[in-house]
Amino acid sequence: MSTKLIESPTLAPQTFLNFPLQETLESLQADIAVLGIPYGMPYETHGMANDQSRAPDAIRQFTNQTDILYSKEHFDWDLGGPLLDGRDIRIVDCGNVTSDRADHGQHYQRAEQVARAIFESNATLITLGGDHGVPIPVLRALEIFGEEITLVHVDAHLDWRDEINGQTEGYSSPIRRASEMPWIGDIIQIGLRGIGSARIGEVEDARDYGATLIDAYEMHEIGMPGVLEKIPDGKRYYLTIDADGIDPTIMPAVMAQTPGGMTWIQLRALIHGLVNKGRVLGMDLVEIAPKNDVGDITMIHAERLLCNFIGACVRAEYYS
Repeated sequence: MSTKLIESPTLAPQTFLNFPLQETLESLQADIAVLGIPYGMPYETHGMANDQSRAPDAIRQFTNQTDILYSKEHFDWDLGGPLLDGRDIRIVDCGNVTSDRADHGQHYQRAEQVARAIFESNATLITLGGDHGVPIPVLRALEIFGEEITLVHVDAHLDWRDEINGQTEGYSSPIRRASEMPWIGDIIQIGLRGIGSARIGEVEDARDYGATLIDAYEMHEIGMPGVLEKIPDGKRYYLTIDADGIDPTIMPAVMAQTPGGMTWIQLRALIHGLVNKGRVLGMDLVEIAPKNDVGDITMIHAERLLCNFIGACVRAEYYS
């Protein structure tokens, strides 16, 4: 590839949990690849470099604190043993997708190229955003699998807007765009609550598509076992997690704090339950605004979320 698609993280220590930095895609040999996609498509001129664009490197930096590095070697009660369970699992950090200040769309095009290369290598992709527009190019890259993929979406907001200020690929539109992709099948949206960008028409469109809409109050009433029952078994899945889908008591570093979100116990149950239903091809964590964190509470839960996903994939024999 002649155009540089990925670059090293800008903060030191550089990589997620100090896993090796993978600076080229041609020689990618990994079971799990971490990728930063810092920028969504902005709705206004000042929106490109928002605080959420700092999140991929902020998460990496936090996971390199001495006590957090215990995550790789010590007994983890969330997992029933060390992170990689003593197995030869290859995890790499591919750095961040490059951007072009003169052409915001190039960031998405490069993100899709990188995601496709990672999926083609048979690695599980963990994407760190960025706002909720960044899953759009990743979802496009899922086309390579040639079959319907079930999309599981955790969020306070519906994200079915068609456009804002003429922009159709921003943070209010990822599920609308996903619904237009022939390789996306069932869509399950979990944790909806409060007031966001959705208007009555978008809710009707989601229902007409057949999306399963589980608001936060139903989620709490039926519990995560009930939520998991609504997700079809034995499929290929993609999981997209907007940090504001999680309750702000444990993830306060978001732009739209809304009470009543998913608890840590529920989030962990969702991750482990989904990983064991079928094959989760990848996941993303988006919409973290580091400047809004309180005592590193968000970063603590982000690290736990990502480690639980990795540990669950290992124990589900994804890489045997």
